[in-house]
Amino acid sequence: MSKKTEEKLKALKNELSKYDKLIIAYSGGLDSGLLLKVAQMVLGEKVLAVISGSPSIPRKELDDAIRFARENGARVKVINTNELDNENYRQNPDERCYYCKNELYFNIEKIAKEEGIRYIANGTNLDDLGDYRPGLKAAAEHSVVSPLRDAKLTKEDIRKVAHKLGLNIWDKPASPCLASRIPYGEPVTREKLAQVEKAEDYVKSFGIKELRVRHFGDKAVLEVNPSCRETVEANFEKIRQEFVKLGFKHTEIKDFESGSLNKLIGINAKK
Repeated sequence: MSKKTEEKLKALKNELSKYDKLIIAYSGGLDSGLLLKVAQMVLGEKVLAVISGSPSIPRKELDDAIRFARENGARVKVINTNELDNENYRQNPDERCYYCKNELYFNIEKIAKEEGIRYIANGTNLDDLGDYRPGLKAAAEHSVVSPLRDAKLTKEDIRKVAHKLGLNIWDKPASPCLASRIPYGEPVTREKLAQVEKAEDYVKSFGIKELRVRHFGDKAVLEVNPSCRETVEANFEKIRQEFVKLGFKHTEIKDFESGSLNKLIGINAKK
């Protein structure tokens, strides 16, 4: 482990040592995964991971997240959140993430009270502060702490620390919620979320990891990493036929671009 990486890990451990007990708003992604691992190293059984089983979270992602937590000796609890019952969320405004995170933290607060835990932490890192993330407002309103940010870890730092700790998620691509595939202003429904999840699962069956299926009504825009485009084009007819079964009459291929839907309305964000 390089000296810089050792210093970053030490800084994170120092941040986590400030808390006697901690609940982590856990998603199974790289950021919250590393946070959970290091928190478990520092606090042991005094840390609890809480993850939402929302329809906007792919089932495979949920299963992988639970497995990762258990393999690393951490307690994990799955909760049901009801953001889809909130009209403000369903209408899909550009601050949709605020309503989702507000619902999540509200439910986690109830668990914190039951468990006698004062602090809730999220996986926000230093790079997130320069991004459009309405969920940060909800975090502030619920007094959620951000140890990765406070320890001044960037995304690159997090990957390096995770790699040196031998975590198999160190190179995991970002995987925002399925609702982020639906253009702002278009209603979020369980049916659309299921369409996107099934479509992405099918494309992943060809060995493609980094992709998004953007939902434009009866048209799917399949964004893939340029390095995988040849594979997609070679199997395009199979993909197109499967997408038709899912309700997409038309399928278009584009190079993967994080935050492409945000750019349609002039927002620079990673989705």
